[in-house]
Amino acid sequence: MLTDMHIAIVGGDARQLEIIRKLSEQDGKLSLIGFDQLDDGFAGANKHSFDTLNPASVDAVVLPVSGMNNEGEVESIFSKNKIILREEWLDKTPGHCVLYTGISNNLMKNMAKRTGKKLVELFERDDIAIFNSVPTAEGTLMMIIQNTNITIHGSKIIVSGFGRTGMTIARTLKALGADVEVAANEGDLRARAFEMHMESYPLKELAQRVRDKDVIVNTIPAKIFTADILSKMPAHTLIVDVASKPGGTDFRYAEKRGIKALLAPGLPGIVAPKTAGKIIANILADLLKEQLETEKGGNS
Repeated sequence: MLTDMHIAIVGGDARQLEIIRKLSEQDGKLSLIGFDQLDDGFAGANKHSFDTLNPASVDAVVLPVSGMNNEGEVESIFSKNKIILREEWLDKTPGHCVLYTGISNNLMKNMAKRTGKKLVELFERDDIAIFNSVPTAEGTLMMIIQNTNITIHGSKIIVSGFGRTGMTIARTLKALGADVEVAANEGDLRARAFEMHMESYPLKELAQRVRDKDVIVNTIPAKIFTADILSKMPAHTLIVDVASKPGGTDFRYAEKRGIKALLAPGLPGIVAPKTAGKIIANILADLLKEQLETEKGGNS
């Protein structure tokens, strides 16, 4: 239980509601920032702003999956107000206060370092990434079905990247009868693709391999699909880029060529926010309990 632990939950989307619900059930004391338009009531949760919440009382700050932008602004679908996490506010939280986020940027990392706060990037964890790969794969299927006029069964598909997300997507597409190829530079990942009966090759071969493909699914957050590679694709090829922003595709050139290229980061929060929220909430609750036990041990 998280009794008497004061947690500030800041901004976000529908996934945050599952986090609020879970931590409320664990008897945490919750302060909600960026939820002024939320009608739901949660036991032990009160709405605040950074101006009305005393930072000295906060044991943990929970940011949404998207973290914050380079100006410190935190997105929230439950507020029309601009929500900015300022270093001055964070600096006034206790030394044991932990900053939890889905992903981070240099601003957040530097802010945590300068204020002496521990930063936990949830989406760097294998467990969350693997759990999240399931709704990501389902969302990818949805986008392929909605944006093509052929069946997945029998279609020729490349999945670029064969990490925690790419592996689940490739396995799901193959199970539906697609001819799936894997592009990855890591030899061990290509070996795993071979074991799963999928042809694989390094990224440098993409220019030759894309010539007859119906669908490309990119999971690599780096510019993989350059103008040179896109120029080799058939015009009917669909690209679904699920890598984090800005993705791994030259979207400007794709549009110029008439290739439909869709940037779709955060699919779990779009297609299955309740499930995606529960995944994060369960892991976060465990981490907060560990934090609480560490604090108790340090105070004993």
